[in-house]
Amino acid sequence: MKKSILYHIIIIYSLFYVDLNAQTNNNISTSRENAITKTVEVMSSAVVGINVTEVREYSNPFMVDDPFFRQFFGNPRYRQEVKGLGSGVIISEDGYIVTNDHVAGNAKEITVSLSNGEKYKAKLIGSDKLSDVALLKISGTKLPFANLGNSENVIIGEWVIAFGNPFGLFENIDKPIVTVGVVSAKGMNFSIEDRNYRGMIQTDAVINSGNSGGPLVNGVGEVIGINTLIYTGGVSNAYIGYGFAIPVNKVKRIIDELKSTGKVIHSYWTGLEINNVDARIARYFGLTKSEGVIISDVEQNSPGSKSELQVGDIITYVNNEKISDLNSIIGIFRDTRIGEVVTLTIYRDKKTLKIPLTIEKPKS
Repeated sequence: MKKSILYHIIIIYSLFYVDLNAQTNNNISTSRENAITKTVEVMSSAVVGINVTEVREYSNPFMVDDPFFRQFFGNPRYRQEVKGLGSGVIISEDGYIVTNDHVAGNAKEITVSLSNGEKYKAKLIGSDKLSDVALLKISGTKLPFANLGNSENVIIGEWVIAFGNPFGLFENIDKPIVTVGVVSAKGMNFSIEDRNYRGMIQTDAVINSGNSGGPLVNGVGEVIGINTLIYTGGVSNAYIGYGFAIPVNKVKRIIDELKSTGKVIHSYWTGLEINNVDARIARYFGLTKSEGVIISDVEQNSPGSKSELQVGDIITYVNNEKISDLNSIIGIFRDTRIGEVVTLTIYRDKKTLKIPLTIEKPKS
């Protein structure tokens, strides 16, 4: 009798222990889930790997570029196929994909790999070298796609997740590689060769070769930028702590234009001739810093003359964006569109004025 009672007690305790252990494991598993893991689960299917083939032209490096030799040998050009890789993100269920111009802008052939292992040939809808944004299209329906957020609402210090295809690892596992960090800064401006990077989002989430074109996503699963640049300090091509993404609001504007016309027009006319404010000019006008640009000439019947801007006016801000030098104001003007009105903050006769300027089409 006593043995039977003890046996039942052991069985009941064992069942209770198993149930308690299962519940504990479930609680541990549940506690490991957070905004980041849920965002990764939702976003991964919208991230793609991109393989491209480019055709590059170059001159024979052993041929002397001299007019005397050219009259006999001409100027032969050689063509070579070069393969590259990058990342992208699907932004619509019918297959539009955003990536960087430096990933796919000059591609002869583009292959897109999805996280489910499917591969598609992609068409280049349009590309903008200046902003480094390209728009691709694959033939598909009801494809997983990402939600584009609002980069104006980005908070310095908030968690962000970088998705992409670093070093081609996507090809091995059919899944994007994920790195996590925070927004370190925003509004960063760079000019690199023929590209104009303005308002960039800086993050310490690890970005490496092949991540270009992939999305930078906030903690609620919204794309806030397109991963584009890393800072290497000139020591290597590896990430050493700084990555930069094109803000998604700028990307949305570019892709709308690429969809409609296949290109983006950056030409503008202000009728202003401007120069940097150096130390001498700053002293003459009683400025404490050598910042801003000074108007040295205003073309007649130009947008500048219509706005009654004058020679000697010093431009310190455009649309509340500080003007440090000539490159910064040119970058802003190149990002405007014909008919857009910008507000210039100028220093004239020891007074600060705000003057609207309408950007016009360049004279033919």
